[in-house]
Amino acid sequence: MLVALDTNVPLDLAQGVGDVVDAIDVIGRRIPAARLILPPTVGLELAYLTEFADEEEIRAAAQRALRLAASKGGVELVNFVPVGHGVIEALGANIRQRGLLPNEEMHDALILAESALLGCSILLTSDAHLRAVDHASLSWLLRPSHAAAPLIATPREIVRKFFR
Repeated sequence: MLVALDTNVPLDLAQGVGDVVDAIDVIGRRIPAARLILPPTVGLELAYLTEFADEEEIRAAAQRALRLAASKGGVELVNFVPVGHGVIEALGANIRQRGLLPNEEMHDALILAESALLGCSILLTSDAHLRAVDHASLSWLLRPSHAAAPLIATPREIVRKFFR
């Protein structure tokens, strides 16, 4: 099972945010074979933040998040989605054009498209825009791509629903 992490999750993990640390722990215990991945756009966003984030704390967290992925510390950076040229961009644009995400949320649309095309079962995020995506509409939109819509959940939801 693949679990995609939105950009805010590895940043929060690197900063030791309790809900995120607990959610990663719950996933690891409840689904031992789960692989935590950073889709390509997340990797690019983290790399950008290492140099250009306004706050030093965010720059440092982005660096720690990328080091964690590079060290195989339980999170894998995916650099490539095996689809034809422009498919991810077209799907991301379609997600925004259909109103599933606001038009200005281009990166969120790309992360969602990458997560679906990689076959991720869950997209873990704290982003309200992604949380608001209508699952049924997304599933319908993805059908021609032969991809399934991932369950979009927050770290807090994972902890609250699955912690024992």
